[in-house]
Amino acid sequence: MEGGAGRDLECQKIMDGKASDRSAVEKGIPSCCLKAMASAPELEAKCHSTVVSGWFSESKSCSGISRYFNNPMWPGEAHSIKVEEILYKERSEYQEVLVFKSSTYGKVLVLDGIVQLTEKDECAYQEMIAHLPLCSIPSPKTVLVVGGGDGGVLREVSRHSSVEHIDICEIDKMVIDVSKKYFPELAVGFEDPRVHLHVGDAIEFLRQAPEGKYDAIIVDSSDPVGPAQELVEKPFFETIAKALKPGGVLCNMAESMWLHTHLIQDMISICQEIFKGSVHYAWASVPTYPSGVIGFLLCSTEGPPVDFVNPINPIEKVEGAIEHKRELRFYNSEMHSAALALPAFLKMELNLMRRLASMLKPFSD
Repeated sequence: MEGGAGRDLECQKIMDGKASDRSAVEKGIPSCCLKAMASAPELEAKCHSTVVSGWFSESKSCSGISRYFNNPMWPGEAHSIKVEEILYKERSEYQEVLVFKSSTYGKVLVLDGIVQLTEKDECAYQEMIAHLPLCSIPSPKTVLVVGGGDGGVLREVSRHSSVEHIDICEIDKMVIDVSKKYFPELAVGFEDPRVHLHVGDAIEFLRQAPEGKYDAIIVDSSDPVGPAQELVEKPFFETIAKALKPGGVLCNMAESMWLHTHLIQDMISICQEIFKGSVHYAWASVPTYPSGVIGFLLCSTEGPPVDFVNPINPIEKVEGAIEHKRELRFYNSEMHSAALALPAFLKMELNLMRRLASMLKPFSD
């Protein structure tokens, strides 16, 4: 989910036949797309009906031949989803918002060329990012969701009957409106009376938040590209820690262990400086995300100790939680504990980077 979203959109512009200077534009076409075009010279650029180059392709072209193009954001790999119908495509103040109906994953939400969720596998991400933190502390009462404009995290947080107040800060109102229209099973989260919506910049919202207000903060953010880069930097995590109560918890989207181990280690190193309770990495399988997995950074502030591995507030014992709005489809207490078990290669890489960072630290002081 990391990389040249801008280049991806430019590629889409080219494939749509909207570029003005063909010879100049061809220099900017990713080599993977050039190769695909060369292999089928009878297909003009205007005939390509790719939705977002390399990720999704409609099966029909002008000649009736199906063509799928490699994703320029992740050289060497591609994931295509067959499109039945484009339902929505507009540009908000911040990003391109796309919704389409797929053959196998139901409706799909895409922001700036990157899959955010599909109806089939959204349960894995939404349930894990919400319940990993909330089931690790007793009786959470105040929760902040950063991002999460589709409403899925809100749907999951609202399963917890102990929660009295839920703030959500989402910068893009179009995402909220589109989700309410096309993804009502997720956007149902906005209907809970405990939810208070704030449309705006989450970084500024957190700066203004009273110290020690929240039991849990869940960061369902975009990938750390462009302005969202701030969401993986030290000042942002410092504002989160300040807004949490003693023994409060953070759950932050933390990329793929197969693709982004350096970024994961950077985030862990920053959070170990700031969060004096504990810092853990967890993961879950989400088929439509790059490499098929997504990670979560779990942190707690100094105070009552938090055992992330063994949930103290198991979802099975929260009255009405299993069936609330709809039955849980992915998360349970066994999945919770299993999510914190790391593969040997990731343990080795993180340990190696940790040792290297400690060796270089005297030179940076």
